[in-house]
Amino acid sequence: MNPARTRILRFAVIATVLILLARLFYLQVVDQRYKVFADNNVLRYEVQYPPRGEVYDRNGEFLVQSKESYDLLVTPRDVKPFDTTLLCNILGVDKALFLREMKKAYQYSRRRPSVLFKQLPKEVKLKLEERNFPGFYTQYRTIRSYPRKIAGNLLGYVGEVNERIIERNPYYKRGDYIGMSGIEQAYEKVLRGTKGVKIQMVDVHGMPKGAYAEGVYDTLATPGSSIVCTIDAKLQALAEELLEGKVGSVVAIEPSTGEILVMASSPSYDPDELVGRERGNNYMKLLRNPRHPLFNRAVMSAYPPGSTFKLVNALVALQEGTLVPENTYPCTNGYHVGRGVKCHSHSSPVDLTAAIQTSCNAYFCYVYRNLVDDKKYGGVKNGFDVWRDYVESFGFGRKLNSDFTNELNGTVPTRELYDRIYRSRWNSLTTVSLSIGQGELGVTMLQMANFIATIANRGYYYIPHVVKEVSGQDSLDRRFYEKHHSKVDPKHFDVVAEAMWRAVNVGGTATGARIDGLDVCGKTGTAQNPHGKDHSTFACFAPLDKPKIAMSVYIENGIWGATIAVPIARVLMEQYLADTVTRPDLVQYIKNLQLSYPAYDRKQQ
Repeated sequence: MNPARTRILRFAVIATVLILLARLFYLQVVDQRYKVFADNNVLRYEVQYPPRGEVYDRNGEFLVQSKESYDLLVTPRDVKPFDTTLLCNILGVDKALFLREMKKAYQYSRRRPSVLFKQLPKEVKLKLEERNFPGFYTQYRTIRSYPRKIAGNLLGYVGEVNERIIERNPYYKRGDYIGMSGIEQAYEKVLRGTKGVKIQMVDVHGMPKGAYAEGVYDTLATPGSSIVCTIDAKLQALAEELLEGKVGSVVAIEPSTGEILVMASSPSYDPDELVGRERGNNYMKLLRNPRHPLFNRAVMSAYPPGSTFKLVNALVALQEGTLVPENTYPCTNGYHVGRGVKCHSHSSPVDLTAAIQTSCNAYFCYVYRNLVDDKKYGGVKNGFDVWRDYVESFGFGRKLNSDFTNELNGTVPTRELYDRIYRSRWNSLTTVSLSIGQGELGVTMLQMANFIATIANRGYYYIPHVVKEVSGQDSLDRRFYEKHHSKVDPKHFDVVAEAMWRAVNVGGTATGARIDGLDVCGKTGTAQNPHGKDHSTFACFAPLDKPKIAMSVYIENGIWGATIAVPIARVLMEQYLADTVTRPDLVQYIKNLQLSYPAYDRKQQ
């Protein structure tokens, strides 16, 4: 053989042997994967769930706390014969239910652990540890508790993730929990914390034998951040007490910051009902309730605003110069043009201030028509577009971009809508119901409270928000600190604010809201309801100068604005501004007032 070929062959053989030896050394000494694969047969990876962040009200009072609990898990292949009756007694469950859950665990996987029962108290965990149940073990979790039992719709609830959530977000695994609504949902990422993992060695019976590698590979769970809420717990509780038995909502905002002081929706629910092992049953009861207690009416219901919307039309017309405060218009129990608009008896003619005081429908029909019909726009449809643009600048007809994930847009009609309805043959008289907050308008109470805060600020607002502070963060999203100006000059707001003050303190439809020394300013509203009695609404702020609170109240089937919405607002205003309620008789009147809801109650029959 050629000596050169011999040398090449010898080199190739030596190189091959060296490569094989190096690979063998790497696999046996360096690469730990196969050791880990083998270890997987005797290692248990336990997820360490962090406690969710707690929630406080603006004064440091607990609204939501995390409480210790445990899940019971089973790895079917590790289960040995055990006393089923004893285990069921410790868990406090029916034997048939226990066997059904065990069957599901076997069907899921014999090797992988499955959660049998969730949210067990510490006492049960300790009893389980006293006995030896091979294949069963507990896992630390936390559950929510609500010391004040208020603000269910505002705070929201926590529920188990489904497959759709897991597919969308790989952070979550089977058995994890996530915020489903309210603050729990909006601030999920800061409240949930970060999961850790603990690796334990177990024997052939599944019993723990200590930490693997002395815990070197364990990771600690990071607790969720706590949140300081903008809500005043005392005021929130009072609002919910006054709303009990009624259908509606109350929203109150601090005008100088946009912080939400109250967001009460009725009917509501005790948030503790959606915690623990009865959560599923309670949720279905709430879901079947025809009055929809899980529905946050403050942000998810678009109501006709009624006469409170007259303030919008006044401001737009003042800005456009089609109205001056001294303009007077007659009212003989209504506006008698076309199909007409009815009005209650009051003095006539009236100027702008008197029209707001007496809530004159006819006056604002003139105001609206004079605005959209003005010749400078070159046609009623162009005038309507100008009107609509102003309305949207107040935050109507769109989401306010608050920190509520289920906030509704509301409705401000467009010219295209009327073109479809009336085949392009419409004018200011066709849409005159918009002048008094009826027709195709729909606003949420969050939007209305925000509008009243805009009047209180004389032309601007901060985006309403329900979180004041997150631990570990220097500030909130910058959008909550930016002023949003309407398209109306500040000087026109003084005129409207003064008229609202007179409506409460001098004489008008809102005198029931008067509180000595607090300078409450307000506007009543009665919104037509085709399904029963008219709705009662009231929008107000106080005091007149340097306002501290702006509020909207809406009670379905409440008859008149002064019937129920005004008394509720009066009690809440006094409680917040003076830290007292001097009219217990008024509180009793509100509680005793029985309202009927045939549209809801028929669904229950």
